[in-house]
Amino acid sequence: MKTASLDGVRTFLAVAEQRSFSAAAAQLGMTTTAASKAIKMLEQRHGVILFKRTTRSVALTEAGAELFAQLRSATSQIDDAFSALAAHRDRPMGTLRLTAPRALGGLLLKKFIPQFHRQYPDITIDISLDDGAIDLVASGFDAGIRLGQAVAEDMVMVKLTPELIWHVVGAPAYLSRAGRPITPDELIHHQTIRYRFSSSGALHRWRFNDCEVETKGGLIVNDTTLIAEFARQEQGLAYLPEIEIKDDLAQGRLEAVLSDYVPRTSGLYLYFPARTQQQPKLRVLIDAARAGNWLEHADN
Repeated sequence: MKTASLDGVRTFLAVAEQRSFSAAAAQLGMTTTAASKAIKMLEQRHGVILFKRTTRSVALTEAGAELFAQLRSATSQIDDAFSALAAHRDRPMGTLRLTAPRALGGLLLKKFIPQFHRQYPDITIDISLDDGAIDLVASGFDAGIRLGQAVAEDMVMVKLTPELIWHVVGAPAYLSRAGRPITPDELIHHQTIRYRFSSSGALHRWRFNDCEVETKGGLIVNDTTLIAEFARQEQGLAYLPEIEIKDDLAQGRLEAVLSDYVPRTSGLYLYFPARTQQQPKLRVLIDAARAGNWLEHADN
């Protein structure tokens, strides 16, 4: 199948509109000789004469006129397409795909996103809650939210929260029955509700100031919300961030143990590839992330 180069099409359209090789060449920033050569190559390639030329005028042949009519319609659609593309450059619009951890992401986003959506109604926000590690580019996401230590080094990061406080917690009835551990070593005598990473399949090792402990227990879950629920139902001890169980601690449904041994971790970050951050839809999300502490939205 014979096709014309875009340069040849542009030259043809310019000559057809101007009815002059010299005027078309000036419009395109090329020499008259180069414009004439481009048209000759186009005619030779397709075996059709497109222009009738005299020393005083240039006119379309019947075949040339038909081609011009079709191409003019097509170029109008192309112009419209690039105008629509320019709209993406000039104002926030389109679909913004975001990945976040199930519980922590939900806490951060439940108040923030409605406010953001009211401010930018032309952006469709597509949120996926997943605790596993996500390759943004491979999975088609514009940005993600994760703990700082879980973000790949080649990503740009914007801090959303301060360092996170973590607790080993259990229901009062469980602690009354099984006893309160005084040191991490005593966890070997307790039932624990363990977390399994979705991506690697590894079990989470509980971090303490001077060690990591791989606990034992009969429940393994890849969702922290369900882990918290099982802890409330006296199934054992759980290792969870304070922002997820703040109300449980305040209302006595869960009690913290080993608090002196549990370190803080990096906070949550918005992250994204450097090359995509100039998209208006992502730019306004980044600006919102930098504007304030998202935990304020979660606490209200």
